[in-house]
Amino acid sequence: MFQNIGEMLILFWRTIKALPLTWRQRQKVFDQFFEIGNASLLMVCILSFFIGGVIALQTGPLLVSRGLASAVGGVVGIAICRELAPVMMSILIAGRIGSAMAAEIGSMRVYQEIDALRTMNIDPVHFLVLPRMVAIAVALPMLVIFGILVGWLGGAFVCMANPQILISFAAFLSTLRDVVAASPSAWKRSSHPFHIAACVPLINTPIEDDDGPADPGNKWWSSAATAGADDPLH
Repeated sequence: MFQNIGEMLILFWRTIKALPLTWRQRQKVFDQFFEIGNASLLMVCILSFFIGGVIALQTGPLLVSRGLASAVGGVVGIAICRELAPVMMSILIAGRIGSAMAAEIGSMRVYQEIDALRTMNIDPVHFLVLPRMVAIAVALPMLVIFGILVGWLGGAFVCMANPQILISFAAFLSTLRDVVAASPSAWKRSSHPFHIAACVPLINTPIEDDDGPADPGNKWWSSAATAGADDPLH
C-alpha cells in the first residue's frame, strides 16, 4: 500500500511539473472535458434531484408539525450545498469517470500503445495523464454546482407536492436564499471536489507488473511504475 501511495505521489508531482504544457495539450483537455460532462451529466441530474427530494421528504413534515415550516428550505439548501452534493458528486465521478480512465489506459497498456508513444518520443504523462487531470479538475466543481441547483429544485418539488409540507416554490427559495447567503462557508465547502478531482486520474492509472501487463480491473490504486522506474507509466 505504501509503495502505491509513493508511486501515486511521484506521478502527481510529474503531472504538476507538466502543467505549463497544458496549452499545448488543450485539444485533448477539451475532449476529455466534454467526455466527462457527456458521461456524467444525466447521472448527476438524477442523483441530485432525488437527494434533494429525500432530504425535504424526511425533514419537511417534522419541521412543519412543529411550526418551523420556514426552516425547511434552509435545511435542504445547507445540507446539499455544504456536504451532500460535493461528497456524492466526488464519489460518482471517481467511480464512473475513474473506472473509465482505468479501463482505457489499462487497455492501452495491454496493447502496447503506451510503448508506441514512448517510441515516438512522446511522454505518456504529458499525453495521457495531464489532459485528464486538468479536465476533471475543471469539470467536477462545475458538476457540483449543477448538482446543488438540481438538488434544490428536487427539494422544492417535494415541498410543493407533499400534502404534509405544502410550501410554495417562492417561499422555499426565499428561505433557502436567506440561509445560504448567511453562510459563506457553504460555498467554500463546495470547492473541495477540486482537490479530489486532481487525484482521480492518478489513483486509477494501471501499471505493468514485472511478470506482465496489469489487469485494469484489479490495479485500482496502482498509479505509477514499479519502484525505480523512470516513467510512471512504464
